[in-house]
Amino acid sequence: MRRFVSRSLFLTSFLAASAVSFAQSDYKVVTVTNGGTISGTVKWSGPVPHALTFPITKDPQICDPESNKTADLERLIVGPQGGVANTIVYLKNIISGKALELPEQRRHLNQKHCRYIPHILLVPQNATLTMMSSDATLHTIHMDGAATFNLPFPFTDREIRRAMSTPGLVHLRCNGGHVWMNAEMMVVSHPYYAVTDESGSFEFTDVPPGTYQIVAWHEGWNLLGKEHGYDVLTEHSVERPLFSEPKALEKSVNVSGNQVSTVNFVVSNK
Repeated sequence: MRRFVSRSLFLTSFLAASAVSFAQSDYKVVTVTNGGTISGTVKWSGPVPHALTFPITKDPQICDPESNKTADLERLIVGPQGGVANTIVYLKNIISGKALELPEQRRHLNQKHCRYIPHILLVPQNATLTMMSSDATLHTIHMDGAATFNLPFPFTDREIRRAMSTPGLVHLRCNGGHVWMNAEMMVVSHPYYAVTDESGSFEFTDVPPGTYQIVAWHEGWNLLGKEHGYDVLTEHSVERPLFSEPKALEKSVNVSGNQVSTVNFVVSNK
């Protein structure tokens, strides 16, 4: 029990600190007339680790229709050309720029075959996150960090909406006993955020000229073991995967008007 409590306190402290680091409430929207572009990639170096999996211990007819027996935890996705997907890239110290616009699909969360889709969410501050479940079983989305909700989904295809008022990192997991389900959400106060696909690519347009810190943030891909959790339906203790800390790389980038600046990141197990 002591290990569980200390781990929970560590997670709460870490998420609170992360929420502060991602928060940037003083951002101002201005007209950008001579903005530059930042483009680049996040690539993997070295042998690619085996995909992290976890035993499917509940509702296999719903969660495991292909009888794989285990679920891919989706913590590290490396594409054919070495691109690292699901990396959040953002400008750290930008205080003004274009209006906040982010991809709509990153603001809508579905629970399907006991997976969170998409695995990484980007929601503008004060915008609404729309959630639903396509699974005919009880899911409960538990959020820690910049948002703290515990939302049950007893019915299929019924949307629940919540406004995300505080910028920062939010960790999502299922308290309905589907312990392998995990996702990350960033609630952001400016538009210079992107999530890489399997090519590892990202791009920011209409960036005001200046020098910025650009960060590539990844949730982490190592499985440290198991920790105790809770199934709200059975009221029993369960074991959920215990992940390593996130990884963050940071570089400086200079942006000139109407020019393209290139920034490439390399991540590895080293």
